[in-house]
Amino acid sequence: MNTLGQRISYYRKKAGLTQEGLAEKCSVTPQAVSKWENDISAPDISALPLLASLFNISCDELLGVPRDAVQSVPAELVDVSRSILKIRALSGDGDKVNVSLPLAVAETLLSVPGLNIGGDALKNIDLHKIIELARSGVVGKLVDITSSDGDIVEIWVE
Repeated sequence: MNTLGQRISYYRKKAGLTQEGLAEKCSVTPQAVSKWENDISAPDISALPLLASLFNISCDELLGVPRDAVQSVPAELVDVSRSILKIRALSGDGDKVNVSLPLAVAETLLSVPGLNIGGDALKNIDLHKIIELARSGVVGKLVDITSSDGDIVEIWVE
């Protein structure tokens, strides 16, 4: 997906919307959506947050800004108080989980008995290991899973 139009088309279809349905939600004509998807024109900049929200992605993703690759920094340079754990889980059934917490807070929450961050979407992911990796200096997108039934799980440490 190289162009904005290709990304709009992809995410619209992934969201189960027709061009007419997307046009209605954006208060534009279906012809405008068609022009966006064919790279004849682009949505007004003020529409980008709405489009991103409808597609449940960030404006950066919509615009094709790549996420930083996984990087490793020396553990002694890791400042846990400034690190952020970000989790996005979308089930094929439409359930959504978005978490953005300071790493130290996430670590504390994980120590609470019975607390289940992310519910079933994250049941097979060891968040303690993710935090351990972050403490050792690994940052970036650490988990990117798309299952065959449409579940999506992404985890970043920034």
